Parts: sequence; structure tokens; C-alpha cells
Amino acid sequence: MPHELIRVFASLPQMERGVSKVIGGDPKGNNFLYTNGKCVIIRNIKNPAIADIYTEHAHAVTVAKYAPSGFYIASGDVSGKIRIWDTTQKEHLLKYEYTPISGTIKDISWTEDSKRMAVVGDGREKFGAVFLWDTGASVGEVSGHSKYINSVDIRPKRPYRLATGSDDTSGSFYEGPPFRFKCTLRDHCQFVNCVRFSPDGSRFATAGADGQIFVYDGGNGERVCALGEEKAHKGGVYALSWSPDSSQLISASGDKTVKLWDVGAGTAVTTFNMGKDVTDQQLGCLWQNEHLLSISLSGYINYLDKNNPNRPIRTIKGHSKSIQCVTVHRSDGRPVIYSGSHDGHINYWDAETGENDCFSGKGHSNLVSQMVVNDSEELATCSMDDTARYTNVNKKDYSGSDVVKMDSQPKSISAAAGGLSLVVCIGQVVLMKDKRKVFTLDNLGYEPEVGALNPSGCTAAVGGADGTIRLYSVQSGTLKDEGKTIQVKGAVTAMAYSNDGAYLAVIDEKKVATAFNVADGYSVKNEFYGHHAKPVTLAWSPDNDHFATGGMDMMVYIWTVSDADKRMKLSDCHRLHHVSGLAWTDENTLVTTSHDASIKQWTITY
Repeated sequence: MPHELIRVFASLPQMERGVSKVIGGDPKGNNFLYTNGKCVIIRNIKNPAIADIYTEHAHAVTVAKYAPSGFYIASGDVSGKIRIWDTTQKEHLLKYEYTPISGTIKDISWTEDSKRMAVVGDGREKFGAVFLWDTGASVGEVSGHSKYINSVDIRPKRPYRLATGSDDTSGSFYEGPPFRFKCTLRDHCQFVNCVRFSPDGSRFATAGADGQIFVYDGGNGERVCALGEEKAHKGGVYALSWSPDSSQLISASGDKTVKLWDVGAGTAVTTFNMGKDVTDQQLGCLWQNEHLLSISLSGYINYLDKNNPNRPIRTIKGHSKSIQCVTVHRSDGRPVIYSGSHDGHINYWDAETGENDCFSGKGHSNLVSQMVVNDSEELATCSMDDTARYTNVNKKDYSGSDVVKMDSQPKSISAAAGGLSLVVCIGQVVLMKDKRKVFTLDNLGYEPEVGALNPSGCTAAVGGADGTIRLYSVQSGTLKDEGKTIQVKGAVTAMAYSNDGAYLAVIDEKKVATAFNVADGYSVKNEFYGHHAKPVTLAWSPDNDHFATGGMDMMVYIWTVSDADKRMKLSDCHRLHHVSGLAWTDENTLVTTSHDASIKQWTITY
């Protein structure tokens, strides 16, 4: 049974308030780069639905930059490690690996001949290094700062010059190679967040937390001018990017604007207003050919429109935090993927094109634990914010959605015909009908972990931490305990009925998957072994003969109910990350989600 990866819906950049985000540009103009967790994400700038994810760092990656040749990418992580890897092959083979500093790497810059690189950040004995890319041999020193260095850039033409910006409120200017300290730039009065040379090398600019942008001579480091009248921005400036012709630059600020500057005149030509919310603060930007990109604190990537500064041409949305659950629903015959993440964010995606958005209004305020679309076309979700929500998938708006407050934290939600849903909470099992609580079981004598309603709505199965599944019968809005139970090997982590209600599949903490035959009094149809760490998610194929399981061992298995020996294994679906959610868009297409905040689709052929 072969499988093939067909689509990747990539995560957004991982953002932190008050910390600038470096976006890497592609010298060939096709792609752009950013980081999230342990991943480097490469996206096509014209069609950002085309994405590639590099996951080889053992620690969180903070910055990635293309070599000017376009053949290699250098990425740096929080442990001070730099990996230089191939961009031309799918495998992204590692070329070299170095540890130039002993702490978080904040920025990387290459010389235009792709032979040397400068790396800066936090370190114990030094805050930066500059070395030959192929041997790691030092070509000078990055000295002159007393706190960590946020930004570095090398003049893209000879004679080379290097500039840095630091948390010690100063910039530094170096000549080389070998690079030697020439002078300190003392114009800023707060952290210097970004320093960038113009493409022609004639100027460089620095941006600071004081809202100022200063422009200097690229050859001798002397100050030329400041941008703006009193200040460039009302808030801190986090990032700069020059136009290809070196006459203009854009700046991204905590004042929730991006400004486009005429550098010669020192004035702003255009101000892009990005919103009024805290999450609209602008922490990164990139000017690549005709594309002007900025990154909001929300992680959203905005394509700016010079002719309409208050409305981006497009905004790329998605998840920046780990995805916890996923489900698929067909709308007008097209499959739509719904995903919920660690921060309460819910996104929906056209499974074929990757076009995506989120519901409008205020939704869950904490981790979304499970979701399912019911027969009234509502997305039923439960969250660690102690609520269950029912959101109309056609209106896509939270404000009209019905929120039900739970007595304790919900862990699982399932739905069945006739407006029924079952919410399993800590110490409680709640039956709901038409979005209202109609029956509650508490003082259970066991800890319920997960629930599943038979599609017909006549049976509620509740899996416990004790490895017992209790089968309650649903009668006129109540749950009746008729003493029916079935056993599995350990605490239940997930379970689901097949779409036709013929089977109940269960996975447990002891790494076993079990399929029960419903019509035959829940007799064991088959047991399935393969996972070597706890499986946490399970999804039935629409064909009712296959189901997929995934979890902590980063594996996904596809099992055949009728034949325990027929199985397919997808290893390393989301490299170095647990599989958190599974769903099927059709009998041959499996959707996987993960703590890497990305969504992947696989073609499965039996």
C-alpha cells in the first residue's frame, strides 16, 4: 500500500511580542523563508500555498537566510548551531554545521560571493562571529557590544563592510575582511532591532525601539540622515527592507503600521495601516522584486498594496501554534478542512487549493481539544476554556454561535443524528440535544477520557482511564447504564465509530488499536499492534474498512479492519513532531496535523 505526500499547508511564523522576526528573501526571487519551532518554512512568493518544510534542527530555529548564490540556506537555532543545507534537492542535504556562538542566533548575513558569513545573537563569551562558510575558520571578530546583538548585515559589494545593532542601544561598523571594529553608532537611545545595507551598498539603515530610523554611508559608516520629522514611527521599529533599486525602504513597527520611505528625501511616501489590535503590530518585512511583505504579531503574512495602503492585496493566515485537532466536512461537494490549535484559533481550508481563513469574531480562548461537524452543518468544538461551541460552517461567524459553559474542562466532543452531541469532561459526561444540556452523569466512579456517539444516536460509548469502555443507551434524552462494558489494554486515548456504525475503533495508552463489531455484541473483530509510543488520534476512512491512527511516535498507521496483517505505515509524517490529528477528505486522501502547526495531505493507494 503506497502513499505519497500531495499537499502541505504550512504554519505561519512563530511570533513573540516585542521581538523582531527576520524573513529571508530568495536571490532568485521565487521564495521567501521564515521559522516556526524546529521548522524552516520555504514558501513560493507568488503562490504561497506551495510550501516546503525543513525540520532537521534539534532545537527551535530562529532565523534562516539564502546564500546569494541561491544554492544554499543557512539556518540558526537557540543553541547557537548553524546548519548550511542544499536548496536544489528535495532532501536538503546538510553541507556544513557549526556552533559559532553559545546562545540564541538572532541574525545571519552572507557576503555576496557566498563564501563568508556573519552570525550574531546571544552568547557567553561573544555575541557574534564571522567565518568562512566551508571551513568555519574565523575571518575577523564582531566586538564592541556589551549586550546581545539583534541584527547583522554585510555590504553586498567590495570593499566589504559589516554593521550590527544591539540591545546595548548602539550599532557598530566594521571594515574587512578580516573584519575589524571601526566605530560605534550612538544615535539610538533604545535597543537597535535591525540593520540593513541597500542592495547597491551605498547606504545602510538602522531601526530602533525608540521609533527612529537612521541612514549611514555604506563605505565609511558616517551618519547621512534620520527618516521622518521627529521620529520615523510612534512605536518601536522592528524591521527594515530596501527596494531593489536602493532608493526606498519599508519599515515595520509596533505602532501597527508599515511605512514606505523615500530615503533621499527622508520622508514617508506611504503609510500602510495594518489594524487596531495588539496582534496587528508589525514585526517583520521583506521587499522582494514587486512584492512587499510584512508580518503581524498574529503571524499573518501581509502582501502590501502601494495603491491601497489600508487593504493588503492578500493576507496569508493559518496556525502559528501547534494544531490539536482536525476534521473534514464537504461543502457544495468540495472538502473543507477545519483545524483547531493550542491558542484557541480555528482555521478552515479548501482542501484542494489551500485557500483558507478563520471564523470572524471572538472564539475559544484556550486550546481546542476536539471538533466535529454535526448534521445541522455546525462545527461542534470543545476547549480548555471550559466551553463547547457550535458554529455554523456556512456563516463562519462566532458571534452568532452558541456557547455552552461546562462545569469542568471538556476533553472530547462527538455528534450524532437528531441534534445529539456528547461532551466528556473531567469527571462528567454530558448529553446535549440541539446545543442544550439535557442530561449529565457525574459521581461516575471512574475517570472518563473520551466519548463517541453511534451515528444513529442510540448508543454513547465512554472510554475510561481504567481501560474500560462503558456503553450507555441513549433513551429520550437520557443516558441509561445497562451494565454493558468492553475492555481494552489500557487507558483509552481516542475512539470513533465507523461512518456506517458497524465498528467501534479504540486506541489506548498501551499502544494497541482494537476494532469491535457492533452488531455482534461488540465482539473483538481485530487487534492491531505497531505503535511504539502512545497513539492519540484516530479517524475512519469513508470506506468503513480502514482507519488511521497516529500519535507520540510520529507514526501514522492505516489499518484494515478485516485483515490485521494488512497495514500501511507513514513514518516521519511531521518530522520530529507528534501527530495530533487525522481526518479523511475521501477514501484515498488522508489529512494529518501536528504540533509543527502544519497540515499535510497524503494519497493512499491500497
